[in-house]
This record gives sequence, structure tokens and C-alpha cells, in this order.
Amino acid sequence: MFISVLELFKIGIGPSSSHTVGPMAAAHDFRQRVGEFLAEHGNIHDTYVRCTLKGSLAYTGKGHATDRAICLGLHGYVAKDLATENVDELILHVWNQTTITTDVAKFTTRFSPKTNIIFDRGEPFAEHPNGLRFELLDVSNVVLLSQVYFSIGGGFISTLGEISQVVAPLQMQASAAHPYPFDSAASMLDMAQEQHISIAEMKLANELLRHKKARLFQGLDDIWQAMCHCIQRGLKAEGILPGGLKVARRAKGLHDQLLENARGVSVNDWLCAYAMAVNEENAAGQMVVTAPTNGAAGVIPAVLYYAVKFEQANLDQVHTFLLTAAAIGGLIKYRSSISGAEVGCQGEVGSAASMAAAGLCAIRGGTPEQIENAAEIALEHHLGMTCDPVKGLVQVPCIERNGFGAIKAYVAASLALRGDGKHFMPLDNCIEAMKQTGLEMSYKYKETSLGGLAVNITEC
Repeated sequence: MFISVLELFKIGIGPSSSHTVGPMAAAHDFRQRVGEFLAEHGNIHDTYVRCTLKGSLAYTGKGHATDRAICLGLHGYVAKDLATENVDELILHVWNQTTITTDVAKFTTRFSPKTNIIFDRGEPFAEHPNGLRFELLDVSNVVLLSQVYFSIGGGFISTLGEISQVVAPLQMQASAAHPYPFDSAASMLDMAQEQHISIAEMKLANELLRHKKARLFQGLDDIWQAMCHCIQRGLKAEGILPGGLKVARRAKGLHDQLLENARGVSVNDWLCAYAMAVNEENAAGQMVVTAPTNGAAGVIPAVLYYAVKFEQANLDQVHTFLLTAAAIGGLIKYRSSISGAEVGCQGEVGSAASMAAAGLCAIRGGTPEQIENAAEIALEHHLGMTCDPVKGLVQVPCIERNGFGAIKAYVAASLALRGDGKHFMPLDNCIEAMKQTGLEMSYKYKETSLGGLAVNITEC
């Protein structure tokens, strides 16, 4: 099993990796397929594109800006290219256009997001709760080209033909091809003990089989700089978040208070300020890093930023943190899921907290056994957490929840470092418990906004 750190952490835009970044990638891919089809069949005249959203995408797609993402993707944009763009202005430019032009031979076909995106709340696709069907139709509404995609967490997509080969959500490379092919926490610890090597060193050796060293470390640096930029921008921003809930940004006010009067300030206060800054940026559709998802994007940056600012972690330790966190995140993705639509928020914020706890434990000198313990503690205390965003927006309870996830990660690392790494519940078993809990969780609590907090709010 191998998932690259550069795949797990991706620079993109908010508010959702599965409902924004993934659908944009799917739309961009279908745009390419349309161009190739029209080139092969002689540019059939008077065609149009239709997109049907199923499952969680249909229920919360409006609040998660799925329709905007599809529009941008069909016009040739991908999330990583929008990190420095004013997305709101870009949407104003493309939303009212009635045609798209393909890169292949510059063919033109009709598409209007107002009429050609369908939110179908009927029976979802059996393969995954985040499904999209794109179709190219002629003037008689005959389907000329059709492709089903699944947005399977963390911004990754899979076609209908690929979904059976997907594990967690990636088509895995053969584990035997890597120097340390661990596919469980148990095998990871065995290899670390046998080779007298750290988890970060094993992860690095595996990465260097795919990436040149300079490219890998430049990628890690880019990820870290993007995380810092997101925190710093969020700590300066004020105003009301979009979407209609009229939720005010609070990170700047909280941070200003901490700076003005440091008496009685705890690590919890700083972690909440940093995490909330990130997730307020995410809710506003600005640049964030999937860590491992957008909905949980504040946890890892908050813990790492605190370690750099208050514990003098250096750049080498930043690399160690990210590599260790990615090793744990890869195990969770492989053995369970990070998609809120599949397993609830335990798979998003819970996974992020587990990864952050492992990373922090590593740079504080933790042994592989202590790191595994830290990851398990953080994940264990998120089990059963539902994904029930109010009005389908990644705001309530998502923004505060990232602050609490960061706090749990910090406590988990500290607690693990007080022990010798021996503990009752193995990380593998905890990941399995999360998977089973997610499978048994009602769809109402898996990013559909049909239960929990989402239906217990009085609108004035």
C-alpha cells in the first residue's frame, strides 16, 4: 500500500475536498472527454452537457459549492490553479455563459449551470454516496457520451469503471515495490523495530521511489507555506461568511485578544485560533490544503504552526511531522475512509487529529510505538462523530470542531509521550472500529444535512 504525502496533502480551495475539489476535477476530465469525442465524430453540431448529482452531493451540494465547482471545471479550471485567484470574481465571469469550449480542437457545446446541473435526491449510486453523472446530448436529447464519477474523499475521483479497483480512495501501487511496504500499523511497527528506523524515515524511503528528493522536499515546503499563508490570512480576515447562516468570522478577534493579554492563555486558545482561521478561510472558498480533507483542514496546520511558533520546531522537523502524519493518514485511508459521506466526521476531523498527534509525537522525539499510541488515542476519541453540517455549509459545527480536533491531537501526543508505547487498543483495531461505526451510521449523519444539528436549528 502506498499513498504519497504529496497526494494526501494537496493545495486547493474550499469549502470541501469531496464536494468542491473532486467534482471540479470530474468536470474538468469530462470536458476533455467531450473534446476527444467531438474530434472523433466530426464535431456534431448543437450538443449540450448535463450533470446529475446523486447522494450526498445532491443534498449538500448547494452549501458546498458543488455547482460552482462543476461550472469552473467544465470551463477548464482545476482547484490547484485557483489557490491565488479571486474565485468569486471568476464565477461571476463564467456562471452566465451558455457554452463551454474544449481544449481539443476548440469545439463548443452548450452548458448552462442554472438548467444543466440537476440535484437528484433519489436513490444514490450503489458504489459510493458521492456520485456524479455527466452526459453529452444532442438536440434530440439523445445521449452521445456518458461518464459516471465518484468523489471519494480528499479531492480524489474515480470513474465507474475504476471504483471496484479503488481502496480508500486510491488505486494502490503494489506494496512490494517499496522498501517499507507496510499496510497496517502492526507491520509498520515491526519494520521500524527490525530496521531500527523511524516512521518518517520509512515514509521518506518509500516516497523517494516515486519522487526525486529535491521535488519531494520542495513539495513539502510548498504545502507548509500554503498552510502558514492560510492561517495568517485567516487571522487577519473579518466579516460574515457566505451561505446565508450569517456566521461571523471569529479567529481574528480571538487571536487579537490572545496577543493583547497573554495572562491565563493556554495552548488550547492558540490551537483554536489557528484551526478556526483555516476553516473560516475554507468556508469562504479560499485557498486551503487538504489535510486530509477540506472539512478537517485546520487541525494539522494548527498543531504544526503551534509547534513551530512556541516549541521552535525547525524545517527538518516540519518535514518529519508531515511525513509521519502522511504515514498514519495513508493507513486510515487504506483501511477505512476519510470521507464524511462514507463514515461521518470521525473520518475527517478524527483522521486529521490522529495524523497531527502522530506528527507532533514524532518531532518531540517519540518512538514508533509512542507515535502509534498517539495516533490511536486521538482517533479513538472521535469515534462516532457525525457529519451533520447546518444548511449543508462547512461552518457549523465544522469550524469549531477543527479547534477541538487540534486540542485532542495535542493532548494525545502529550499523553503518549508520558508512556512507553504499550497500550491496550492497537491503532489497527481503532481504525477498524471507525470503519464499522461508519458503515452502521445512518445516512442522515453522513453529510446529507438530514439529521443532528442540521435539523435542530431554528431559523429566525
